[in-house]
This record gives sequence, C-alpha cells and structure tokens, in this order.
Amino acid sequence: MARPRIKDVARRAGVSEKTVSNVINDYAHVSERTRRVVREAIEELGYRVNLAGRHLRRGRTGIVALVVPELDIPYFAELANGIIAHAERKDLTVLVHRTRADREHELAALDGFRSDFADGVILSPLALTGDDLRERRGTLPLVLLGETVEPGFADHVAIDNVLAAREATAHLLGLGRRRILAVGGRDRPGPGTAEARTLGYRRALEGAGLAYDPAAVWPVAEFRMPHGAAAVAEALAAGHRFDALLCLNDQLALGALRALHEHGLRVPEDVAVVGFDDVEAGRYSVPTLTTVAPDTDAVASVAVELLLHRIAEAGDGGEPPAPPDERVAPHRLVVRESTTGAERSVR
Repeated sequence: MARPRIKDVARRAGVSEKTVSNVINDYAHVSERTRRVVREAIEELGYRVNLAGRHLRRGRTGIVALVVPELDIPYFAELANGIIAHAERKDLTVLVHRTRADREHELAALDGFRSDFADGVILSPLALTGDDLRERRGTLPLVLLGETVEPGFADHVAIDNVLAAREATAHLLGLGRRRILAVGGRDRPGPGTAEARTLGYRRALEGAGLAYDPAAVWPVAEFRMPHGAAAVAEALAAGHRFDALLCLNDQLALGALRALHEHGLRVPEDVAVVGFDDVEAGRYSVPTLTTVAPDTDAVASVAVELLLHRIAEAGDGGEPPAPPDERVAPHRLVVRESTTGAERSVR
C-alpha cells in the first residue's frame, strides 16, 4: 500500500491541502472543528509528516550530531538522553558519536566529519586545544559542553565547576574534616573539568586557612569505578591518612566506597565521601552518595537552543554572526549518607 500523502488527507477531510498543512504546522487561525476533522483523517489514514522533506525545503537535513567522550559513563548517557529529548521537540534527529577523548575524533567533529549530513554539532571535548579552535576552518554551527577549551570561539554551556567543587569541599570542611584527598584531581593549570574542580578544592582549603598539599591530589587514568577503588587502595598503601574524599565524579566515588569497605573503613564515620554528577547508582549505594548534581536538563535544553539559533543564523546568510554565547547551568549539592548520614539538598 502506498504511503498516504497530504492530498489523501485533504480528500478524506473534505478540505484543501493548504488547510491540512496549516493543521500539521499548528497554525492558530484554523477553526477547532476543521482541526478535529483533519486530525481524524490523519489518524484514520495513518499519515506521517515527512520531516526530511520539510527540512530539505529549508536547506537543512534536520540532523544534529552529539559528540561525547564516552557513552558507558552514566553522566554522558543521561546528558545524551536529555539532548535527544529536547531535539525531538524541535523535530530534530540526533546522531551520537563517541570520541573516547581522542583528539583526532574531536577534530573530525569540529569539521562536521567532512560531510554535509549534520546541520550542527554539540561537542563535549576533552583533548582539543585552544589552537584547534583558533585554527578551525569550518563554519558548521557548534556548541561546546563542559569546561571550555578556550573562550570566544563557540557557544558554550556548563556548570561552574570551580564553584561546585569549592562548595563540596566546604561541606566536608564544615563537618570538621581536614585531611581531604582529591581523587581524580589534576594539580596543573588547564581548561579541563578535573583542573577546574581541583582549583575549587584548593580555594576552599585556602578559604578555611588550610595549607594546600599537592600530595593530597590523586590523579587517575580514567574516571571509572575501578580507578576510584585503585586510587584509594594506593593512597592507603602509601601511608595517607585521610578523613574525607572529594571524588571528581560519582564513578570514582562509588569505586572508592568499595575500597574503603574492603579496608575496614566506615563511611562516613572514618571517611566522608563526596562525588560529582548525581548518577542513579549513587542514590542506591550503601551508603547513599553525597554529590554535586548538575542540572543536566538545563544543559541539554540550552545546548539545543543555542545550536538552533546558530543553524537559523547560518541559514539567513546576511547579518554577521553574533558573538559566542557563554551560559552557566545550575548545580546543587545533594547531601546524603556518605557525609552525614542524613539526606538533604544544599543550594
């Protein structure tokens, strides 16, 4: 059976093809009776809007690329779900690409993968440099997520990671913890998320009048549970005696909880633990995990909004593009059993 077309719906409803189009596009001037009749005809015939044709008439594909380092890390999976949901509301299809934090893959994303399949790219980079952005030749609409590689070259949305880490560390300090190990920290200048969160950790210590000890910053190869567990085991074997852990994501924190248990340390009595990202597993771990919760829905919504604006701007072809837009998404500290035994939110 041939796929029903607009003219078939118009014939069934007894209206013009233009009226059917107006109903499909939800134009306000169509009467409720006509709208109802057309929708009933659409339902009876099983008509489906040809989104590809609609986008092509506008000179677009209706496809955007979402490029993230990993898909099996829960934060990126939750973020991808949010972006896909917000894009679908705008009749966009999202193709997801994983880079594994490989610079060549991220460079390919900057260039739109040397293809015209996508109208724009939402990219969460880990390996790109400022020079990569400065030397970018393509004009494909781009939105960056996470810590910005270099400001001023593309629209960007992220939480304030420095502030978030400072608040999380201040929470531990407020509980009387003084020997705080930063698991996943990076004691060096740079634009990355780990660097930003380590800076927030340092500022909290300075604000409390405590000396910063570089040996309390414990880097990891990857932000995954086995690496969090290994970091804690290594720190204990090296003779570190800490009373709190600031883990730079929840995967590290969950691994740390396991290692502390295996070494006979109680949480939070002996060691308090804080993570980042508020992934689902942390709400059901034993103990439940205190964490910084980024507003991933806000990140997703703003990213899609910014990209759509740039796509429309590129289609106009007249006015010069507006300056890059920097957006800060909200976050909150969710206090659970791993630090106090009680569960509450701190704004």
